[in-house]
Amino acid sequence: MLPAPIAWTDRHDVRILDQTLLPAEERYLELSTVEEVAEAIRLLRVRGAPLIGIAAAMGASLAARGAGNGSAARREAVLAACDLLQATRPTAVNLAWALERVRERVRGVAGRPDTLHEALVAEATAIWDEDRAMCERIGRAGLPLVPDGATVLTHCNAGALATGGIGTALAPIYLAHREGRSVRVIADETRPLLQGSRLTAWELTRAGVPTTIIADNMAASRLRSGDVHCVIVGADRIARNGDVANKIGTYGVALAARAHGVPFYVAAPRSTFDPATPDGAAIPIEQRRPEEVRQVGPAAQLAEIWNPAFDVTPAELVTGYITDAGLLQREQLGNLASRPTPAA
Repeated sequence: MLPAPIAWTDRHDVRILDQTLLPAEERYLELSTVEEVAEAIRLLRVRGAPLIGIAAAMGASLAARGAGNGSAARREAVLAACDLLQATRPTAVNLAWALERVRERVRGVAGRPDTLHEALVAEATAIWDEDRAMCERIGRAGLPLVPDGATVLTHCNAGALATGGIGTALAPIYLAHREGRSVRVIADETRPLLQGSRLTAWELTRAGVPTTIIADNMAASRLRSGDVHCVIVGADRIARNGDVANKIGTYGVALAARAHGVPFYVAAPRSTFDPATPDGAAIPIEQRRPEEVRQVGPAAQLAEIWNPAFDVTPAELVTGYITDAGLLQREQLGNLASRPTPAA
């Protein structure tokens, strides 16, 4: 019952589930150009750090299919496509990571020009397959944190809609549910774009997982109530020191969890860990359109809008990191390889 947010079509166009229309409408779009994929990422039709990387790699392959007759022209077209796609969402490091793999594949392809498209389709598919396997390993690493009867609070959407598999933050929950454990999820609404109430609650209830939606400003009170076993969130980038960039509002949840003695876990694949970024202060934070705040409800038109898409949670607030390499503590992060283990 989990949604399939991305796929190839028979002719290797990119098929996505338009997440801006959920939960009211389940509509799939077929994208045949790099520009269409870039727009879909920019407008959040496809979203979630791991899924953005997969979509971008798929999108880059489209440039190899339709650019010029010579191999040099095709390679240049793909490299230009990578630059266009990478500029769409600056915070999610998976995007840059996946596109660097595409660039490496372009540099390594020689011979007939018609081999480039096949090579890039294979590379994008490999990234997708690896992410699916990483999600399963994240789920297994986090499964002991979700015992029978647990209630887990999460923020934003880090499930099947955000990845190539069963998700990151929601992966342990799906595996616990699959094993027959009784588990309940508290989903923060996640203003202003409501990814928690629109997306997380939609995919969880579709899978049969009992879910309660709360407004973001209710999270601290719910944590104080004493019925939340742990908090599990995803990440868009994790700096070398363990600081975590995730959807705006995550920092407040982490502070409330610490105040009330509730463990706070971050679930992410190795592709989300960025050793080139020393700490959270160095993570670029995307500013979104003011209209996103205004459209939620009436707002004074002359007031300015501050609308960062993400905030940074300091590493000292993180109880542990649920990764495809296991459940890790902050001091163990330096042992992670930046490139994930290939799917078996």
